[in-house]
Amino acid sequence: MTTPPPALLIAGHGTRDDAGAEAFRDFVRQLGDRRPDLPVAGGFIELSPPPLTEAVGELVERGVRRFAAVPLMLVSAGHAKGDIPAALAREKERHPGISYTYGRPLGPHPALLNVLERRLDDALGAPGGRAPGDRAEVTVLLVGRGSTDPDANAEVYKAARLLWEGRGYAGVETAFVSLAAPDVPSGLDRCAALGAKRIVVLPYFLFTGILPDRVKQQTEGWAAAHPEVEVRSAEVIGPEPELLDLVLERYEEAVKGDLRMNCDTCVYRIALPGFEDKVGMPQQPHFHPDDDGHHHHHGHHHGAHTHAH
Repeated sequence: MTTPPPALLIAGHGTRDDAGAEAFRDFVRQLGDRRPDLPVAGGFIELSPPPLTEAVGELVERGVRRFAAVPLMLVSAGHAKGDIPAALAREKERHPGISYTYGRPLGPHPALLNVLERRLDDALGAPGGRAPGDRAEVTVLLVGRGSTDPDANAEVYKAARLLWEGRGYAGVETAFVSLAAPDVPSGLDRCAALGAKRIVVLPYFLFTGILPDRVKQQTEGWAAAHPEVEVRSAEVIGPEPELLDLVLERYEEAVKGDLRMNCDTCVYRIALPGFEDKVGMPQQPHFHPDDDGHHHHHGHHHGAHTHAH
């Protein structure tokens, strides 16, 4: 008798934005349609239904004993490093006999960079691509969520650099909408100081939500105060075929044990300046009380995240 493959569990962050939460749930359904041979379930670590514990319970009720969990997140910040592994460890205690492997976050990946490039073309009104000469006049501001984890913020800068390489834009600058500097207005100020006359603000988010909406609002506010600069807003990545393929790629990596998470600059292993107190701290799952989930201190609940590695 053939052993069934491990189920796929998708772990999301959560949002109080109904459209963003439904986009996640619909994406999980699309994954199930893409791989009908796999039991697929998805849940959030906070803010939105269904919670991750309910998704695990659903798989267990379907007879699943082995699964691979993939964080539906672009960067390896505290949620991917600590909260989800801690929550999975709790579920293992709750459901004796289950086992799991844990995949790595999604970005930066060439497939996602291609989607971001399409979003830029759409914002510029040129589906299918623009001539190199046109792109040479465009500066991109890539806006990430922002984190108290410097490694996670550095990953957004890495994505910006990879987006700039070989695509012909005048430049790709970086900003954050929460917790990290520079913020969106400061990022736009920098673009203008560098001589940008055409700017596209590109949200580095998977789905719609409160924070991407905030990026757009801040962009519009800055543009109204700077009529001499052409400023456009691009859309989020969205449930594109490339995203479905990438999640399944991360699933296969986890199943095969081919994990390549970077630990070289991890604050939970390495004493980085200003973050020395985070090294080796114990993991505990936590929940955010706020809409955007970022008005609290992260330092008390993350650890060496051995589950993530």
